[in-house]
Amino acid sequence: MGLLEGKRLLITGVITDASLAFHAAKIAQEQGAEVVLTGFGRMRLVERIAQRLPKPAPVVELDVSDQSQLDSLVERVSPYLGESSEVDGPKLDGVLHSIGFAPASCLGEGAFMNAPWEDVAATIQVSAYSFKSLSTAVLPLLGPGSSIVGMDFDNRQAWPAYDWMGVAKSTLESVTRYLARDLGPKGIRVNLVAAGPVRTMAAKSIPGFSAFEDAWDGRAPLGWDVNDPVPVAKTVCAVLSDWLPVTTGSMVWADGGFHAIGV
Repeated sequence: MGLLEGKRLLITGVITDASLAFHAAKIAQEQGAEVVLTGFGRMRLVERIAQRLPKPAPVVELDVSDQSQLDSLVERVSPYLGESSEVDGPKLDGVLHSIGFAPASCLGEGAFMNAPWEDVAATIQVSAYSFKSLSTAVLPLLGPGSSIVGMDFDNRQAWPAYDWMGVAKSTLESVTRYLARDLGPKGIRVNLVAAGPVRTMAAKSIPGFSAFEDAWDGRAPLGWDVNDPVPVAKTVCAVLSDWLPVTTGSMVWADGGFHAIGV
């Protein structure tokens, strides 16, 4: 029996088959889960990518900055979830938030001091506030034992070029703690997976991404391969599973141990 046998998961943030979310969905299916994906913008591309999973997955559109789409998300996702019981109706066992966005003005040399508030606000809304928005939107489908997981890049320190996205990640980490506080009484766990650098489309949008790669090279005790998303995806699936039943409000590192080692 797989780690996620019988689980029903909503996975956001699949853009290409190099996305961390794609690999999390793939491993989740291999471990027995039923998966529904969300896409934004290039829906036909996401639908094509969904066909590359071991079992083609349905895709629903979701712009996390569009309240009408959030309000209708339960209605649009429910047909793909089946019935958990006549009483409970459709139910989600887990949600992966793998969503982030920053305008070009918010990343790179000089960005922190010069980015306009409108761009900073968009970065924080999409990359951090949306974790709360998505959790609220799907709350009617969640219950005791459900797991909400967000993708993070540990921002307890300043990074070169990351600038306002780094601030958004710090905000995301705080949002996670407050969500854990408020959803814990409902039996719902909320955690982040803080990944090391992986060459995804999102990574390519960060100026000077090679600086992150260079920092990990030789410093992570377990080593690190920026071309291998599988270890991070496996960690995501572990946190989505029942095997961390009393872990919430936490940041689970999937970075080869880099965070634990000084210069």
